[in-house]
Amino acid sequence: MKLPRKRFFRQRAHVNVFTDIDVDYPTRPEDEDWSRLYPKYFSPKQQQQENQAQSNDTSSSVVPAKRPLSENNDEDDNHTATANTAPLSIYPQRDTKKIEFADIGCGFGGLLVSLSPLFPDTLMLGMEIRMKVVTYVQKRIEALRDIQHSLETRKMKGENIEIVNPKLKIQQEIEALEAEASSTKNNKDKKTSGGDKPEDGASEELRDNGETQRLVPGQYQNISAIRMNAMKYLPNFFEKAQLSKLFFLFADPHFKKRKHKARIISPTLLAEYAYILREGGIIYTITDVKDLHDWMKKHLDDHPLFERIPDEELANDPCIPCVCNSTEEGKKVTRNKGDKYLACYRRIKDPFDQQ
Repeated sequence: MKLPRKRFFRQRAHVNVFTDIDVDYPTRPEDEDWSRLYPKYFSPKQQQQENQAQSNDTSSSVVPAKRPLSENNDEDDNHTATANTAPLSIYPQRDTKKIEFADIGCGFGGLLVSLSPLFPDTLMLGMEIRMKVVTYVQKRIEALRDIQHSLETRKMKGENIEIVNPKLKIQQEIEALEAEASSTKNNKDKKTSGGDKPEDGASEELRDNGETQRLVPGQYQNISAIRMNAMKYLPNFFEKAQLSKLFFLFADPHFKKRKHKARIISPTLLAEYAYILREGGIIYTITDVKDLHDWMKKHLDDHPLFERIPDEELANDPCIPCVCNSTEEGKKVTRNKGDKYLACYRRIKDPFDQQ
């Protein structure tokens, strides 16, 4: 299975979020069929309903069982027994998990691929409005799953396949990225003088696409992406207090003042984010635009259900290295030695919530 190439899925970055796009979305979160995105964790919706109906029938009905004729007529003629039924085709933990991480505006899926081995038992969903970009992410995840399945098969046959240490892997990638950033100027000078050429885009993309030679925990079965306008339909996909983490990484800054209403952080949208985030859940924001950082920080500071997480506390958060360095935009900023502005906020208890 070949990994997709980004250059075939490029699309202009700016999309009008106020226009209607042709997408399917559920009326309620429980109506969504997640089996197409997470086949390891969910069976098709119709099968779930049939299994539930079968489970209810077998648990509530008692059917008389026929007994062979015997000479012992003193036995209780009213004896009944539960009929033997075929076991339900329900796997352990299947159809019971819920999505906990959501990457809003996931781009080419760098954060999802990076976080997947760190939290192999946590379901993560990327939402992106650009059709071509979502197609790329879906094909990328599908290819990575197939590659991991092939590696697992080879390992079961006795081959020596290395298993990745996720934290060490991320640290090595960050060190390589920083080393590349420090040598960027030298590479440009060589290219100008006709010397050695810097790494081409295809080689760089192959290196950044995910693990293709080593096994990773979870084998990328816990991540997926959909095309969706998150500014309109988030409550259609997530229940109240369902999510534990929300990511807004290098969002569109919408520089013009008349476009500020399209920014992904606003008082109205923060009310929705507070609704789908559980108490103690975290919003991660990062950008290389100081004006957008100040905007997001101001609105989050003003919201009564969010509090800023001190930087010293974030030092122990395993998500932070991925937030800063795993996305395409984050890597670009690092290579150009630009500034990154990080701010994270915790969802606090609602004093008016009676539950």
